[in-house]
Amino acid sequence: MPAQLGPRWFGHFGVIHLFSLFALYSAPAAWFAVRRGDIAAHRRIMTGLYAGGLLLAGGFAFAPGRMLHAWLFH
Repeated sequence: MPAQLGPRWFGHFGVIHLFSLFALYSAPAAWFAVRRGDIAAHRRIMTGLYAGGLLLAGGFAFAPGRMLHAWLFH
């Protein structure tokens, strides 16, 4: 799905795609933290991943001008 709101990079990617980079970093970082036995860091990373993925990216996906907003509210 190409970005239709805000700036675009490489003709396709928008600001919301930055959350994919966040997820690609966070999931392995959480795994390495739990393998080290650092449960507090694992919990903190997973909480950030959940909040960033569900609340921030989900919220931006439903912003006016986005496809999901049009599907649900128009």
